[in-house]
Amino acid sequence: MNEKVGLFISCEHGGNRVPDAYRELFKGRQALLDSHRGYDIGILPFAERIAARFDAPLLSSTVSRLLVDLNRSLASRSLFSEMTRNLSQEERLHILRYYHQPYWKSAAEIVAGIVADGCQVLHLSMHSFTPVLNGQLRNADLGLLYDPNRTAETSLCLQWKKSLTVRCPQLRVRRNYPYRGNADALVTALRKQFSARDYLGIELEVNQCLPLSNTSRWQQVQDELLAILAN
Repeated sequence: MNEKVGLFISCEHGGNRVPDAYRELFKGRQALLDSHRGYDIGILPFAERIAARFDAPLLSSTVSRLLVDLNRSLASRSLFSEMTRNLSQEERLHILRYYHQPYWKSAAEIVAGIVADGCQVLHLSMHSFTPVLNGQLRNADLGLLYDPNRTAETSLCLQWKKSLTVRCPQLRVRRNYPYRGNADALVTALRKQFSARDYLGIELEVNQCLPLSNTSRWQQVQDELLAILAN
């Protein structure tokens, strides 16, 4: 990596808020909104902590991913949920213009600004995942998602995994799990706009068991990740 690195933090699924204009679509769906499908439980406070610790730009949204998924491209089948995909084309375009497009534009502008300052961008896109999906237990506490075709991203995640294994031997850390690091996502789109020399896009996935437990173990995991980032 370059000597000068600019950190950028984003949190696409930081909350489960539904704007007033769309609340009728979600009538009787509060339990769904409160679930892992509504937002990435527990991750926004950690994203805010990292950004504050390193004085890094933070881009986040608290609008539910069930309105529109800000971590999916316009071509994705999961861009809209079952509550919004049957809206008229005009209504869906309005949602995209008001929520999705400004978010992606802001992300690209932040990255471009850091590059213009002569720094390599380290973009951490912060997420959390449900411990059980479709009856299958996810056997990881942390997932480091990256593009295996980008050498710097691969090397960085190998280094982080090694450091975390040493510092927190009980922590289950996996690479490109529970999702592929080059799947449809904001970081994947940004890789197409910026070279591997200028941009590293890492998605950090945290098992929701950790923030939901609200224990010293979750605090320790945060502290260790902050320490690794500082180094």
